[in-house]
Amino acid sequence: MINMNKTLSCAAVGLAILGGVAIAAGDGETVDDGFVAEQRANLATNTDGAGFGPQAPRDIESKAGTNTRLFQSAPAFTAMNLCNIHFHEGAEHKGGQFGKYAGNGNGEGYNSGFEYSGELSEAELASSEADAAGLQPGDTVEVHYVHTTAQITPGPTLGACLSESIMNPQLRVEAQVYVIVNDESAMDFASLMAVGEVDGYHQALNIPANTGTPVAYAGSTTGPSYNEAGSPLQVSWSVRPEIVKVHIDTVAAWFSDNPFDEKKAHAVRNLVTNPSLLSPIN
Repeated sequence: MINMNKTLSCAAVGLAILGGVAIAAGDGETVDDGFVAEQRANLATNTDGAGFGPQAPRDIESKAGTNTRLFQSAPAFTAMNLCNIHFHEGAEHKGGQFGKYAGNGNGEGYNSGFEYSGELSEAELASSEADAAGLQPGDTVEVHYVHTTAQITPGPTLGACLSESIMNPQLRVEAQVYVIVNDESAMDFASLMAVGEVDGYHQALNIPANTGTPVAYAGSTTGPSYNEAGSPLQVSWSVRPEIVKVHIDTVAAWFSDNPFDEKKAHAVRNLVTNPSLLSPIN
């Protein structure tokens, strides 16, 4: 099986060769706007003329994009194998009900991204003793249900989406943003992550179907490793514009027992705003 971590390492090496790397802040510190601007400038420099395809994440309410390296859209997720589920602290995408900027964070993708722009009650925001890997009531997370056309078994990391038999499978991510609350009547996160087989395909059994028409676009893999480097992997995205509230105790329960060996939320990649790195949305 192809090791996706090796792919990420190659990207980091390429970045070191291509140009400068902004130095992130330490724990608990926040970088200024100039730092993020430098990251964006390095991304533009390091991808200029290199032939990268459209990138992700993006503002799903903006259809603009001039990247012409388009690729055939992956099949519907129901005709693909679910290969991995993971999520990011802070929504990586912007738009819909998650348009509030969380701030620049530490420059490496933590304490950044986008938050639920609606209001939560005092009860929903009440503190909790649940061990949800540092997440608290009021936090916004973006779950990525990753699918592949390869014949695989779902598992940890994006490496589970690739196989020695098919080295260039089509990839699709069904994205859903959740808001963590201290409310027992909220949805069960572990149930929303349930997996099983349907018509011979590995599937996420309970992806919400009532959170608005998904915004579909051509993009890439995400994560802060690509803040200053282009992602070489092509991904068909479907991002739902409305949130779902989930009970914090059920998030803690999923962390304690899940087939993807997920122990905490992942960091976010900077929102991609360079038109030459975005696909047009029809």
